[in-house]
Amino acid sequence: MSKKSIPREIELLAPAKDAEVAIAAINCGADAVYMGAIKFGARSAAGNSIADLKRVADYAHKFNARLYATVNTILYDSELKDVERLIRELYRIGVDALIVQDMSILRMDIPPIALHSSTQCDLRTPEKARFLSEVGFSQLVMARELTLSEIQAIHNATDAKLEAFVYGALCVSYSGRCQISEAMLGRSANRGECAQVCRMNFDLIDEFGKPIVKNRHLLSLRDLNQSDRLVEMIQAGVSSFKIEGRLKDASYVKNAVAYFRNKIDKIIATNSELYCRSSNGTSSSNFNPALEKCFNRTYTHYFLDNRNPINGFEMASTLTPKSQGEYIGKLKYKNNRQLAIDIKTPLNNGDGLSFYDGKEFTGFRVNRVEKGRISILSDVYIPDRAAIYRTYNKMHDDEIRRAVNERKIAVNMVLRQTDNCLALDAIDERGNQVTASIDLAESLSVSKTSQVQRQVETLGKLGNTIYKLNSCEILTSAFIPLSMLAELRRKTIELLDKAQIINYRSELRRHENITFPYVSEQLLSADNVANQLSKQFYEQHGVKHFEYAIEVNKRFAQESQPLMHTRYCIRRELGACRKSSNAKNIPEKIYLRTGKTTLRVECDCSRCEMKIYMND
Repeated sequence: MSKKSIPREIELLAPAKDAEVAIAAINCGADAVYMGAIKFGARSAAGNSIADLKRVADYAHKFNARLYATVNTILYDSELKDVERLIRELYRIGVDALIVQDMSILRMDIPPIALHSSTQCDLRTPEKARFLSEVGFSQLVMARELTLSEIQAIHNATDAKLEAFVYGALCVSYSGRCQISEAMLGRSANRGECAQVCRMNFDLIDEFGKPIVKNRHLLSLRDLNQSDRLVEMIQAGVSSFKIEGRLKDASYVKNAVAYFRNKIDKIIATNSELYCRSSNGTSSSNFNPALEKCFNRTYTHYFLDNRNPINGFEMASTLTPKSQGEYIGKLKYKNNRQLAIDIKTPLNNGDGLSFYDGKEFTGFRVNRVEKGRISILSDVYIPDRAAIYRTYNKMHDDEIRRAVNERKIAVNMVLRQTDNCLALDAIDERGNQVTASIDLAESLSVSKTSQVQRQVETLGKLGNTIYKLNSCEILTSAFIPLSMLAELRRKTIELLDKAQIINYRSELRRHENITFPYVSEQLLSADNVANQLSKQFYEQHGVKHFEYAIEVNKRFAQESQPLMHTRYCIRRELGACRKSSNAKNIPEKIYLRTGKTTLRVECDCSRCEMKIYMND
């Protein structure tokens, strides 16, 4: 088979805050999971012990699934030795790759573990992709802001696997380019401590302090959902589909993974000559996955299909940063703690319902639903004909929590007999091939009636293992005691498990082209250099001048450096893009104010980008 005819592996990459969520994601069909180690991950609240990571790695590898550990904060000089020791441990326990932001890791004394670029690396151009692949990264996560044509251009520039976010929360700033949390609150997003300033309430004001828009979450984006764009993304070059949510609970992860597993499997099934799964096993879940029942701020495709028409409120969730859930209907009437809704979807006892009360998005818990009437436990004000949303679906959540999620490896068996031996040959879908045998003290008698069905049923009793019988050929007419068949089955499963451990191979780190130049020889501050090894790395790749990251250079915020760099634009979101006829609806100079803090907003219309600065 020629190289061009080999199907491209498609990976479904799931988040996990802990080992239980990771194993649930694998059972639901994830080809890989990404988790934080005990320290140095971009979600400081989602750290995991070495023992838990080993448990996940061992389980994932049974299905040729992979575990990626996030070591994607910027690092201080005082931390470099600790990071070296951590990476050696991660390699020792079988972690398949590190997700990395700080280039100091490429100058450490570490094993040849594979490296994947973090979203914090801010990959937006073919040139940056080429650089990252040349210095040793084998999988590159691209910025969430990219269009399909930009993804295609990056794909054309590198042979590294391309990873793209496909579902979950969006950062309004280019990842790695947000210093606003550090500048305002001393909590660095590049150190895993983002305070989510973008989810705060702001007033949009003019240069004289006059309000233009009051009390809105003007930087809070809707959630990403590319589930109906998977084919186009694969065609553009995406090989790994990443779900966001390392702080989310198991129900969210299981629901999202099962949903995307079904979608991707259908694409592969109809294009098997082009694509294949990157892991093995068939997942089954006794619940119906539905993205509208996940935590969501309503959905957007963001910039994937280029910019949306200029008609306002396309990408942001300005009224609330909370989950809006699914639309249920409008309020018909309310009397004390009894109400009725013009229901589009049936409700259940214990559901959580939310609405806009004119000031904020708030809600209540349903106590009882009876004959169309809804009883609640506390009296709340709900405006007449208010739109009601279900933000917690108790029945669906219970269904997911109770669901039995299994993943099975298909195995083919052949039972045969020689003069003094009974043998069971087995080959599984992973390619492991083994033979278990039992020596016979004396010849087995020939059965007077067919024993095939009975023997197949006995050999197929694999319920407490990860295996399922796909086919079984019986090449003997002997009467075989059930205990002997059970022993053969047990030995066979043990051998398959051992064969998988022996045969499993993690990808190794790519070679670094030490002479390949960085994308720019000019001043480097945008890549968050915070230690001497990172500085050394960039110097060896041709960078001449450095400005250290804000975390180690406290003058950064006072020297007209942007604290947030975005492709999202407030003017455009409000329908007043400078390139439109409504440009004058918003003054030229605009600012964001929250509490006592005022931020200056600059719109770079030549690049269709926005930058936010601390106001002098």
